[in-house]
Amino acid sequence: MAWRIHESVLRGEIDNRARGRIKGGIWLNGREQPVILNLSGNCWRDLAGCLIRFENLKSKSTDEERADLAARQEGVAGDITASRRVRVFDVPLEEALDLLKKGEKPPEHVGNCFYLEWFSEANGRVVIESTDYSIDISTPAWTLSADEEQKQIAATQQAMCDWLERLDEALAQQRAQFDPEDEKPLDEFGYEQFMRESDARTDKYIELLEKYEGHPDQEKIVAREMGWSWLEEALEAEERGALPSREPIEVEPLEPNPLTEGIDWVRDEDGHIHHPLTRRAFENAMAMWRYCDDNGLLGENGDADLADMVFQFQTTGAKIAGALDGLGYDEDLREGSFIVAALKRALGYLHKSIAASEKVAAKKLIDAKRLETFRAELFSVRADILDLMNCFRADSA
Repeated sequence: MAWRIHESVLRGEIDNRARGRIKGGIWLNGREQPVILNLSGNCWRDLAGCLIRFENLKSKSTDEERADLAARQEGVAGDITASRRVRVFDVPLEEALDLLKKGEKPPEHVGNCFYLEWFSEANGRVVIESTDYSIDISTPAWTLSADEEQKQIAATQQAMCDWLERLDEALAQQRAQFDPEDEKPLDEFGYEQFMRESDARTDKYIELLEKYEGHPDQEKIVAREMGWSWLEEALEAEERGALPSREPIEVEPLEPNPLTEGIDWVRDEDGHIHHPLTRRAFENAMAMWRYCDDNGLLGENGDADLADMVFQFQTTGAKIAGALDGLGYDEDLREGSFIVAALKRALGYLHKSIAASEKVAAKKLIDAKRLETFRAELFSVRADILDLMNCFRADSA
């Protein structure tokens, strides 16, 4: 995945007054010395030939952003512009997210975004992107010609392709350990390899979606870079009007097995089907979140370890759902090795939540008895996951 930083940026300077070369520095929270940039290439036409200084008046350290970039960034410039058009919420992010959760659309407008991208040998793709920075742009020492602009676009595309090849190498390493043509049934370790390959493929897909967001040919570019020739051909056929129109196919909803109610499935208050452990994890994660939110412990000024404790537990519930929520419908979904591998992934997130809760306890961020209740539930869910893993291992033996 790319390195993405914006909140931890204090200020920065990039100098493109020498044609074909970009130099500068990025000052980050928690670091005394700036990250030094020395890149080949040019900015987009709006910044080409200029000295650009920017400052983040809302800078803060966050655990979500890694500030351990290499001290020197030698490489190739990607897209560098102050005129990238993006949607900007007109309300604080937390309020916007609350509205989205309720199915409502938060007020927004289209604004300019400062976008700084480069590709280095030390860290691969690095992106700084924000609509909140204060930016000062000098008078250009030179202007980018139409021919130079096309060359810069081609160089940026080549840098992106080179970086994608690195992702492909990671994907190939996972494929080397997993053969989809092998007819032998997968054990839990085979499923783990399969899931890691899926993760690598998803990483590449997300990077492409974000890179080409707003591009008129986004779908075709993504399909081509992912190697989905069938989708690229289908999109081109759709543009030509060569695809026949089809009536939507009605699919009858699945019904759970009534004999396993309460064991493999339960209904929530909205009537949706879940495994009992999924529902339990979800409800307890929500209780944890509500307590912290009601007491003003989350948000921009909240503690990162506390937020991590809540987030990792919420993610645990989602992974448990992926492993177990299909059990109520069909015996054919009881692939023990797959369930064990999927529960292992849930366990990984749960362990991160437990580790974060230990840091929260040391900081005495919340009432000790309340935290003890939360931690007891974390360990109880862990025990249930381990019991289920043992059961499904026995079934697949």
